[in-house]
Amino acid sequence: MMIRPATPQDAEILTRISFASKGYWGYPESYFAIWTKELTVDASYIEKNDVMAFQQGGAVVGYYSVVTLESDLVFGETSLEKGVWLEHMFITPECIGKGIGTQLFSNLHAKCREREIPRLCILADPHARGFYEKMGCEYKREYPSSIKNRTTPLLVLMV
Repeated sequence: MMIRPATPQDAEILTRISFASKGYWGYPESYFAIWTKELTVDASYIEKNDVMAFQQGGAVVGYYSVVTLESDLVFGETSLEKGVWLEHMFITPECIGKGIGTQLFSNLHAKCREREIPRLCILADPHARGFYEKMGCEYKREYPSSIKNRTTPLLVLMV
């Protein structure tokens, strides 16, 4: 097992992991049509952002990605604050609950400390809120989701 930087060649498997991991929670197909763009990882995304892959037995089974917003990102009536954001953390459904998420998050936390990033923001899937709180993140508030009449928790990790 190892955590390594993702390469552009990993884009297809990371996208499959994104969709499969979200699918684990039984969301309706209509949600995936809305989420297609945000769940798709392409080579340019990997080149522009900090993306780490969890490899086990020669296969990638999970990953996380971090993005840095240089300024506030405003869309509609909401906005994301400038700073460092965990954009994705996904694990294949068969590996959920086996400690891989904890290892990925520990790696992420260590990278934040090394880079002297004081604060990491996370818009989590509602099903993942408890995981992030267990990892030391503080719940701040509900945030509008890309799905109408749905919210997602905003959490912050003070590094």
